[in-house]
Amino acid sequence: MFRRRFWVSLVLSVPVIFFSEFIQGVFGYTAPTFPGSGWITPVLSVIIFAYGGVPFLSMARSELENREPGMMMLISLAITVAFVYSIASLFLEGTTPFFWELVTLIDIMLLGHWMEMRSVRQASGALDELAKLMPDTAERITESGDTEEVHIAELDESDVVLVRPGASVPADGEVVEGESSVDESMITGESRPVDKEPESEVVAGTVNQDGSLRVRVTKTGDETTLAGIMRLVDEAQQSKSRTQLLADRAAGWLFYIALTVAGITAIAWVVATGFNIGVLERVVTVLVIACPHALGLAVPLVVAINTSTAAQNGMLIRDRIAMEEARNLDTVMFDKTGTLTKGEQGVVGVETAGTWDEQRAFEVAAGVEGDSEHMIARAIRTAAEERDIQRAQVSNFENLRGLGVRATVDGETVHLGGPNLIEKLGIDRPND
Repeated sequence: MFRRRFWVSLVLSVPVIFFSEFIQGVFGYTAPTFPGSGWITPVLSVIIFAYGGVPFLSMARSELENREPGMMMLISLAITVAFVYSIASLFLEGTTPFFWELVTLIDIMLLGHWMEMRSVRQASGALDELAKLMPDTAERITESGDTEEVHIAELDESDVVLVRPGASVPADGEVVEGESSVDESMITGESRPVDKEPESEVVAGTVNQDGSLRVRVTKTGDETTLAGIMRLVDEAQQSKSRTQLLADRAAGWLFYIALTVAGITAIAWVVATGFNIGVLERVVTVLVIACPHALGLAVPLVVAINTSTAAQNGMLIRDRIAMEEARNLDTVMFDKTGTLTKGEQGVVGVETAGTWDEQRAFEVAAGVEGDSEHMIARAIRTAAEERDIQRAQVSNFENLRGLGVRATVDGETVHLGGPNLIEKLGIDRPND
């Protein structure tokens, strides 16, 4: 809305500024005259005031109702006084209208608020990304043991849902059957999957990895952890930073100061020269120039820069004031080393034993892990692709829950896993 009103007002402002006597005098040109040319400036100014100034008047009304004058009342005061005086000047001799000042003031304020709203909207893209974590549907298990696909809004507490490998958990709940690992990095920041077994809690939006889970729903809709995070982020984006609060407070004081100085100006000039048009013109000038052009543009710029920069770097700001205070930090303490990683598993080194070399190890490992959704499996496949190593052909793939995987490669059975698998198979690792 601010963007549309800014561009329309800006286009309409060009003729107003071009035909302004003040601008003509400054740049030394004479605007062409033709029948009706004298009405171009006032008519377009009325349109700009009615179209571009209405949002500020509307927002000023809430400040007036709360008896807390701020930026909107100050802006509204300036543009209303400039508008009323300029219209009156058309019928009063010896007066100079403020049409070009009026339209440029509205344009600048529209630009500032457009930039502020755009930054907030860009930051809310983080909310959109969070919302995408939630699946649209879930597989609910019926009394007969079959599954039915339902919208997540239809889920109730105590429903049991099936979460297949690679699927997102549709609601907060408790595992009642099955074992798997779940990627909870969107909640914890930890890149390592978390093992789940019966009685383990799962969170909506997290991603199941390599096993099927049956989950009893404990929280749905706005009660889920993810919904709570989204609510906190949204509240933070709607809140004002200390800079904005300070600017509003300054604008409130400036509102009263402007009225006071305008009153002093009127009294002083009436005493000095008597009441005349010149006194009115000076009073109007005081009220118009009191409008905080700099604050109206600078504060939204500050908000735009810090909000959009944070969003682009994946930061969800819960408290704007806390973010401003962060500039004074000189020490940062982390309680989890996992949050200091890239957020994904990767191969950082390769050691081989016996007659195997690195290429053969990657061929077999990437081949065996070809069908696995586990994060470590994806890391091995990615590392093989980066080295242009083709995967070996495998068959009889089998997932060994909590241990690793098993498959047949070139007629031989290959196990792939960690220390637990070696211990389970009773294999002694070579010293080298």
